[in-house]
Formats: sequence, structure tokens, C-alpha cells
Amino acid sequence: MTKVVPSKSTIPVFGLDGESAKTVSLPSVFTTVVRRDIIRKAVVAIQSHRVQPQGRDVFAGMRTSAESRGTGLHLARVPRVKGTRSPRAGQGAIATMTVGGRSAHVPMPEKKIYKRINRKERLLAVRSAIAATGRSDLVASRGHASSKVKEFPLVVVDEIESLKDVESVKGALEKLGVWEDILRAKSRVGVRAGVGKRRGRRAKKAVGPLVVVAEEKGIRRAARNLSGVDVVKVERLSVEALAPGTHPGRLTVWSESALKKLNEIYE
Repeated sequence: MTKVVPSKSTIPVFGLDGESAKTVSLPSVFTTVVRRDIIRKAVVAIQSHRVQPQGRDVFAGMRTSAESRGTGLHLARVPRVKGTRSPRAGQGAIATMTVGGRSAHVPMPEKKIYKRINRKERLLAVRSAIAATGRSDLVASRGHASSKVKEFPLVVVDEIESLKDVESVKGALEKLGVWEDILRAKSRVGVRAGVGKRRGRRAKKAVGPLVVVAEEKGIRRAARNLSGVDVVKVERLSVEALAPGTHPGRLTVWSESALKKLNEIYE
């Protein structure tokens, strides 16, 4: 558990030029105690909902007519295909005749993978993850390059929701001090080791800034090719988006309207 950090009553709202434009009252959700244990439990539950059950065929290696002829024939007692003398070691119905033995403790489709979490715990996890975005120490401990960010939580005027092209988004994020973290995420894109690179997950990517908006008016399309950047509406905030990998403190950019909606959603 992380101790409560005294919250400010107001916080500056920055313009797209990086200068403070006005102040706004900070929602009380940012005073929530950061519960790492509850956040981890919620994220693991969400991730378990995407896992596909799998199992092994109980008749694997047993669909053959081969069987051992027994003793007294001056032949090895391995299973042989009926009508021939061809051995079928590794495919017989006798487990002891299988080359290397059969797999032990194989995955079973009956295994309970879907994890559940109580509604109040889930809401507390989201509130804790939101509060963590307003803590500069947690953002830095997560590995984000946030030394140029002037204030936490970082609140921007609503014009950021209407940016239509990547150059405008880049210019705004540079002025806000967030672009450094995008460069960090871009430098950490690498090719995955193993066969996973042939199964639709070739690249391993770092997580960058999260942009939370009240209305999506073009910024999602404009920022979709920026490394590590995610854009999400405040109503669809999830603990996994705020604390990827169960680690709270993601570098987050809040639009002014999205910040005000937090009072309606989490009060």
C-alpha cells in the first residue's frame, strides 16, 4: 500500500503551447490511496478473460491398429501394424511402449482460467490507478521519461481532442514535455525471441503516454502511429490502461473535460 499524498485543491491547465492557461479544481479521486495489491488483482482478472482454454487429445498416439504380438515369436514386443512386421513404437496403446513416455500434467480444458473480482474491488482499483497518475514519483519509478513534465496530473485544454494530424499532436506533446517518453518507447521496440514472432506478435513494444479525452474528435486517428501512445475516452478507462503490466503510474495526459467528468463517474 502507498501512503496518501496531500492533494492540491487546484491544478493548472496547460495550453497546446505548453504554457499555463488557467486553473481547475482537482477531483477528489486523486486523493485515493494507491493500492498496488488491488490494482494487480484487477489487471490479472482482465488479462485472464482473454486467455483461450486449451487441452490435449486424450486419444493422441492411440489411433492405430498396432498392438504387440506378445512373446515366443523371436520378435521384440513393440506394437506392430496388423498385417505387417512394421513397428509402431511411440504410437501404441501401451503407454510404457511410447518413446520418451507420454506428456505428464498436460493442459486440460477443464482448468478454470477466468478470474473474477468484486465490483467494489474493481472500482477501487480504477480509482487507485487514476490517483497514481498524479504522483510524479510513481510515474518516474515506472520508467517513463517525465523529467520535462511541469505538473502531475497533466491537464490540457480541450483543443487537444480536435487535433487531426500527427504533426499537430507531435508539436503539442513536445511543448507539454511528453515527447521524450514517446522517443523512449520507440527506442525499445524489438523483435520477439522464439516462435512467437511467427504467430502475430513479432514485435515487443514499450508502453508510452496515455491520452484521456471526453470526446474523440480526431486525436485517436492522429496519434495512432506514435509509439506507445494510447487514446481512450474517460468513460472507458480501465485499470489495465492506467497500470499496464499491473504497475501503476502511467504517464497520462488529461483533457480538461475528461478531468471534470471524473467527478461525475467516480464520486
